[in-house]
Amino acid sequence: MASYAHPRTNSNWRIFLERFWPVVIGLGAISFPTWRYITQESWSTEQGSQGPLILGSGLWLLIKMLTSTKGLQSRPPGWQSWGAIISMATLLVLFRTAAIIELEVYALYGLCGALLFSFIGWQALKSVWFPIFYLGFAVPLPESLVAALTNPLKIWISDSVVSLLHAVGYPIASAGVTIQIGQYQLLVAAACAGLNSLITLSALALFYVYLTHRANWRYMAILIMAAVPVAIFSNLVRVLILILLTFHAGEAAAQGFLHNFAGMTTFAIALVTIYVMDLVLQKTLPSARDSGSRI
Repeated sequence: MASYAHPRTNSNWRIFLERFWPVVIGLGAISFPTWRYITQESWSTEQGSQGPLILGSGLWLLIKMLTSTKGLQSRPPGWQSWGAIISMATLLVLFRTAAIIELEVYALYGLCGALLFSFIGWQALKSVWFPIFYLGFAVPLPESLVAALTNPLKIWISDSVVSLLHAVGYPIASAGVTIQIGQYQLLVAAACAGLNSLITLSALALFYVYLTHRANWRYMAILIMAAVPVAIFSNLVRVLILILLTFHAGEAAAQGFLHNFAGMTTFAIALVTIYVMDLVLQKTLPSARDSGSRI
């Protein structure tokens, strides 16, 4: 596949900023409170730490792909552009006024999409659907949704770890997501990042698979589905490591540097596992060979 690189990319973006700087300033002004919430309340926590990584990689891919849509770009009618922009901006202001921060973030995501639509049109927008969809993983999920999705996972992880350690002789028991080992009491909610690793690994697997195998949808589906059990298993291993650290080294050691180190290690192992699975599948599945479409 031909590279998305364009010799006049920098010049084009400089011209865009010179012509549409009021749009850039206006978007920055209306979205500043939302971005402040995202960076301070979500991205600065373990739950949303994947946000900057997904945002950076998604914008990089979007800019790369936009340079190849010149022939498709066509400004839509004014009523469509202004209708989309005003609708999303109104929702943003309404949700901010009502202090519904989760929906305010999604309204900002929609506003950015409406602005992009107003500049490049529907056909070009459809051609860059993947980076737009991928950037949605950077949007913080509502807390109620996170709790509903993670509670069954946390209970399963808790029961699995307790059963494993009890079988090898550790004094351990659990009640829901609370684990008692020796004199220590732990919450899986504190030791496991909930959907953090599941969302991050799924998003990065999606990004990697799209770049390398976008011509083979069946192969993409296999790898993406494989990312989910790998992420769940990595969470289980992380909880297991933290419980053992707490029991043998004390709570202070497990909640300090080793807590973050265990998270980074298990996440790195999960990423490597996805990559190794890709290599194995390429060698065992004939349809996966030479199907890559690299940028």
